[in-house]
Amino acid sequence: MIRACSRDALKPGTSMTVDVGGNSVALFRTEAGEFFATQDSCTHEQWSLGSEGELEGDEVVCPLHMARFDLRTGKALCFPATVAMTTYPVHVNDNGDVFISPE
Repeated sequence: MIRACSRDALKPGTSMTVDVGGNSVALFRTEAGEFFATQDSCTHEQWSLGSEGELEGDEVVCPLHMARFDLRTGKALCFPATVAMTTYPVHVNDNGDVFISPE
């Protein structure tokens, strides 16, 4: 597992892009406080979801063409996206450190 940030570094309802083993990964924190990690690029047009995506509950919307993805499964929920995103396990330890497992 790779340390991505501290829990406090990512406020509820926001996201960021982090480097995980040389790959860009989008890290999300929902308004409910849950953490999710996915590949950073939208599967439709290679747009950064960690930097530009809009969180709506447990979904992220790519602002380029409004493709929508389920953060829990990576599933593409509407056109123009038809390919699911890769998701990664996230763990928050007792010290508040957020870790992403690249496998």
